[in-house]
Amino acid sequence: MRAVGLFAGIGGIELGLERSGWSTELLCELDEAAQRVLSAGFPDVPLMGDIRTLKSLPKVDLVAAGFPCQDLSQAGKTAGISGRQSGLVDEVFRLVDRRRAPTWLLIENVSFMLHLEGGRAMAHLTDRLSELGFAWAYRVVDARAFGLPQRRQRVIMLASKNEDPAPVLLSQDAASNEQLDASGRACGFYWTEGLRGLGWAVDAVPTVKGGSTVGIPSPPAIWLPDGSIKTPEIRDAERLQGFDANWTAPAVDDPTRKNGPRWKLVGNAVSVPLAQWVGRRIGEGKGDSRIKGIPIESGSPWPKAAYGSRGSAYEVAVGMWPERRAYRHLDRFLRHPLTPLSKRALAGFLSRANRSTLRFPHGLIDAVHIALDEREIEEAVA
Repeated sequence: MRAVGLFAGIGGIELGLERSGWSTELLCELDEAAQRVLSAGFPDVPLMGDIRTLKSLPKVDLVAAGFPCQDLSQAGKTAGISGRQSGLVDEVFRLVDRRRAPTWLLIENVSFMLHLEGGRAMAHLTDRLSELGFAWAYRVVDARAFGLPQRRQRVIMLASKNEDPAPVLLSQDAASNEQLDASGRACGFYWTEGLRGLGWAVDAVPTVKGGSTVGIPSPPAIWLPDGSIKTPEIRDAERLQGFDANWTAPAVDDPTRKNGPRWKLVGNAVSVPLAQWVGRRIGEGKGDSRIKGIPIESGSPWPKAAYGSRGSAYEVAVGMWPERRAYRHLDRFLRHPLTPLSKRALAGFLSRANRSTLRFPHGLIDAVHIALDEREIEEAVA
């Protein structure tokens, strides 16, 4: 089975598909740092730049498009589906609106787009798919379902003109293994937040992301069982997305530069095991074809899972864990040296927390104070 990757980023979808038996025939990605990663990871696959210059696609079984999320995410501009970046999804529809359309169209994006502008982004996608004759199904999936200790919830949408995508995405459902008790567990949070949110995750890091509320790419903080607060290295961030360590090393062409570009690329990537699951599900066939949903009334909020065609949409009661693989606890998952969170980062977080009305997990603020005192002592001794 052959695939094309549009808005390929660093190849998370394509790598996952290849691990489930697919081959990649063409990649398209505009970002130069991401292009270097793709050239290293897929050296024999033709690589194009601007999707707007593509006139057609090769005959393939699947077209994948993790289109830009900057205008749809809470960490981004929230300009909506018509924003300059996220509006490029219409280029995908231009390319698949051909007599030789692929059997499958795979779309991925942030779960926040279900709610942004009252669900306008999802309405746009489903309307365009229906206009082009595609049946569609989507589901919010959490990367923790595949054993990765990262709370990453993403919308996966699958569409087809001649197959039913609903059984592929919606017929598997497993009980969540989400940990709620923080006792004795490593917990992740975002030190760049503190006023309106925290990004808290027990036995996991919150969503690895390419930007932050203070405008810089940043790793999450990890509050370890020994009370220390540290940040993971980029190689573990890559592994938290399902890539091999150093997958994004080719992104930095100047060895004197820091890893900021790599953090951004990893944060914008698609988790490899998620794409691998989709690729495997397509290869397995239709599965349970008796998917039955409840009609979604016009103007209703978009649910976490649904299917539809020809202007109709149906909600399906499935969770964010299609399967439950053996879970790797965060403190055991991390392989590379952790870095103590800096004095400046700790002080900035405390400043925002003191001005906030948020309720923080028991013991966290005390741990931040202790860590800040330790940094000040270290600075005085130095």
